[in-house]
Amino acid sequence: MKAIEIGKLLRAGTTGFVFGCRINQLDAPSFGALVKAELGSSTYVYGLINDIHIDDDGLVRQLVTTENASSEVIADNRVNRNIPVEISVLAVGYSQRDQVSHLLPPRPPLSLDTVYLCEDAEIIRFTTAGRFGYFRHILSNQEVPIAELLACHLQQAQSAHSAAGQANWIQMASQELITLLRDDYPLLMNVLGAIADTDTHR
Repeated sequence: MKAIEIGKLLRAGTTGFVFGCRINQLDAPSFGALVKAELGSSTYVYGLINDIHIDDDGLVRQLVTTENASSEVIADNRVNRNIPVEISVLAVGYSQRDQVSHLLPPRPPLSLDTVYLCEDAEIIRFTTAGRFGYFRHILSNQEVPIAELLACHLQQAQSAHSAAGQANWIQMASQELITLLRDDYPLLMNVLGAIADTDTHR
């Protein structure tokens, strides 16, 4: 199956990157989703979507104050707007010649590199490499909503694992989080509470 292209890279650093997409591409990427960008030489950086930001522009400001703006004008603005939707990604690992590492990538991707949504098989390959080493990138980043990001990621990853007959993956992931957060009870409770909330909305 062909990888799903979901945007082009705007800016990047060692710990993450931001890519842009059109409004009509927003069906594919979602909060907590695992994505990748190619670094070249069969090397990819992997990350989790941690923010989706929609800026306004001059026309949007005008339309907001216009009474009875037609649905055609609004639809045209969404399709043809000059400012892209900005999606922030937290880097959680990379792969080189099909070998997955949960360390930070050797370098960030470059502007206008294509960003792809990871399919189920790739989610499984990434999340089963090592022993959840990529959790530390999430837990140590105070600029992201840690509990919600983990909960959404775990829900999406578990869906891929369950479809592949690996229903016990979520138990192993949860146990690892409990071990990592044993000295941070408030954060542990937030994470477990967010996971419980995703379970009730399946």
